[in-house]
Amino acid sequence: MKYESLTYYNNRMAACKSIVDYEDVLKTRSALPRGFRAGSVALTFHPRELPGDKLYRMNLSLIELSDGKGVAAGVFTRNAFPGAPVLLCRERINGPSIRGILINNKVANVCAPGGFDDACRITESLAAAGGGKSEEWLYASTGVIGWKLPVPEIDASLPTLIKSLQTESAFPAAKGIMTTDRFPKVRSVPAGEATVLGIAKGAGMIEPNMATMLAFIMTDADLSREELSRALGAVVEDSFNAVSVDGDQSTSDMCILLSSRRSPAPAYGDFVEALRQVCDGLARDIVRNGEGTSHVIEVAVSGARSREEARGFAKAVVNSPLVKTAIYGNDPNIGRLVSSLGDYAGNNGIPLDGKALSIRLGGELIFSGGEFRISPELETTLSSYLEKKSFSPELKGYPEHDETVLIEIDLQSGTGSSRVWGSDLSYEYIRENAEYRS
Repeated sequence: MKYESLTYYNNRMAACKSIVDYEDVLKTRSALPRGFRAGSVALTFHPRELPGDKLYRMNLSLIELSDGKGVAAGVFTRNAFPGAPVLLCRERINGPSIRGILINNKVANVCAPGGFDDACRITESLAAAGGGKSEEWLYASTGVIGWKLPVPEIDASLPTLIKSLQTESAFPAAKGIMTTDRFPKVRSVPAGEATVLGIAKGAGMIEPNMATMLAFIMTDADLSREELSRALGAVVEDSFNAVSVDGDQSTSDMCILLSSRRSPAPAYGDFVEALRQVCDGLARDIVRNGEGTSHVIEVAVSGARSREEARGFAKAVVNSPLVKTAIYGNDPNIGRLVSSLGDYAGNNGIPLDGKALSIRLGGELIFSGGEFRISPELETTLSSYLEKKSFSPELKGYPEHDETVLIEIDLQSGTGSSRVWGSDLSYEYIRENAEYRS
């Protein structure tokens, strides 16, 4: 079975004119692999850290391997202050069997007093209500850093959560794990007789350095833990590690790959390619979904001395606040591109030959031979190009198109290349993060 191309998928997305259209597309991609169940419920709680009695909404989502015999692999944040769920998953991920993973939004459970014990207690309650042993359950959290989990409220909601489990669709869980996300994210690709399906959340605090945000990949392919781990490690560098929204690596980032082992394994290379397509699609969905994003920026660097050097230059451009704000304003202030490249080279001891360097924006040559190529006509062309690539920075619930602002940089000093995706910086991003806990 041949997977519909990414272009076909994006064309379907581009045709969406409402949340209903978009969710209809996602639902066609949300069929769970064999051996999985998923569900989600909501609860309310009052954070003990805040004055007053305002109630907040939290979603609990559960992904379960229905016979309790699954295996898992994972990659986790390198932040020096990882959340308690990251510590718990690192400890349990290599266990002899994995029964599933519980996810809560709204509270990240990072450096909260007794946070690790709270996570363990909740998985004990989950095991008592849903079966298996506590150590067979993984846990992931996302939300406000510093708050304690509302353990009594979560415990009380677990029986209802278990009753919500069904074998048809991952879509309820994809919606349930969202925080400031604009829209849910689901990708699915067949791999022989098996399926690789992924859901993810993430909109801000996005500059992964392992995988990214929270991503949960499910497959029924009969592969070992070692094979899953090797495959996941092979795909994260050019998918999740190639995106950035705001340059901040979260304390809670993780990507978990779960297998029920219920279907014959495809050729290993075919499985890796299916996993790559899922992770690549989710990573780009996250950038387009970024808080206040109105342009997706694609930076392609070639001619570097190494792949790592090319990645560094690309990230320097896509993370520059001055580049981001210029693109948000549809302003082709191309001097900021050259400045960001020079900044990165100068501060990292990298020789950069300005006369050999060339830069294109939207296919238009803007810098070569050590000089800018600027004219009134080009200024008008570039402004129009940026405006056509924009979309509303407000929360609409669906992606308006799949266009990117393309910046191509040729350093002409080697054969290393890299491509990354990022977002602009809008008023809406500031508002979202200024009012995050409101």
